Amino acid sequence: MASQPLTFQFLIISILISSASSSLSASFEPLIQLPTSTTDRKSHVDDDLYCSSWHLAVETNNAGSWAKIPSRCESFVQDYMISQRYMSDSEVVANYSIGYASSVDIAPDGKDAWIFDVDETLLSNLPYYQAHGFGSETFDENTWDVWVDLAEAPAIPSSLKLYNELKHMGFKLFVLTGRSENQRNATGKNLMFAGYTGWERLLLRGPSDEGTLATVFKSERRQVLVNEGYRIRGSSGDQWSDLLGFALAKRSFKLPNPMYYIG
Repeated sequence: MASQPLTFQFLIISILISSASSSLSASFEPLIQLPTSTTDRKSHVDDDLYCSSWHLAVETNNAGSWAKIPSRCESFVQDYMISQRYMSDSEVVANYSIGYASSVDIAPDGKDAWIFDVDETLLSNLPYYQAHGFGSETFDENTWDVWVDLAEAPAIPSSLKLYNELKHMGFKLFVLTGRSENQRNATGKNLMFAGYTGWERLLLRGPSDEGTLATVFKSERRQVLVNEGYRIRGSSGDQWSDLLGFALAKRSFKLPNPMYYIG
């Protein structure tokens, strides 16, 4: 008879423990939850995160050749190009360029040279690309030529500052662009309108350069300068084709441009 109360008490305790366990299980979720499927994982990838990584791949030349920006990155590129981030990135490049240029011992023979590209390096074509999807549209040469002839592209402020600093230091400044020779007048007019003056030479594509890869064309023009005795101390461009190849500068500086690629 004495064992019955003990058995009852044990039963009550067991029920209470079981009830508490059930209550705790219902009110707490695991701290770590595994994804239910690959599809769910992919569907939740953040576009801004992806596009930021894509932008890094473009600027470091890991992306290689590409025709248009990814459709999911259209808003990202637009927001970047009209933001203070783009201006800040460009300014950082210019400041590093000035820092390096200040370390160069300029010789009195006038042969220390710096080469600049034009589009998205000295001049900003944002007004044009704003009307054409910031690189999301296939490039149209006709509308581009109309824009170039207007000669209204503004200067990139940090590039104008760099240009004038280098000129003051005594570098000979060469402007080397993939624009065609028949755009010489419009290009020269635009550069002066934007505040650029005193370049040593404006180099454009002639009829015999049509169809030549940008890397080859610009390398050949640099080689001509080297053969003339110039020491190419620095080079600035928004495309890797502005900076790679042969007859290279001692230091090259890449400006940001996620809108288009020129090989």
